[in-house]
Amino acid sequence: MTLFLALCFFGVAIGGFTAFVIFWPLSLVHLRDRHPEVRARFGEGAFLQPAALRWLLGGHYYEVRDGRFTGLATPARISLLVILGALSASALLWLWSIAP
Repeated sequence: MTLFLALCFFGVAIGGFTAFVIFWPLSLVHLRDRHPEVRARFGEGAFLQPAALRWLLGGHYYEVRDGRFTGLATPARISLLVILGALSASALLWLWSIAP
């Protein structure tokens, strides 16, 4: 049962990754087109850049006063939190299942 739950959490992480792959690039394109000064902080290849992901996870994107942008960045942040939480839960359950 424990491994089944770990597998379920892994599936949730895959769903979160799917949402992240949809919303985060859309957010970055919106930044590029409408707020180049903010986008310039990350440089090229910001999709998986640690500074950009910290900026997203920390909620610092609210400093950009654009409702359309925060409407794209908020689901990206939630999906990134879902990925991290689900993978952590899956790893803990897997470790618990192999413990003697």
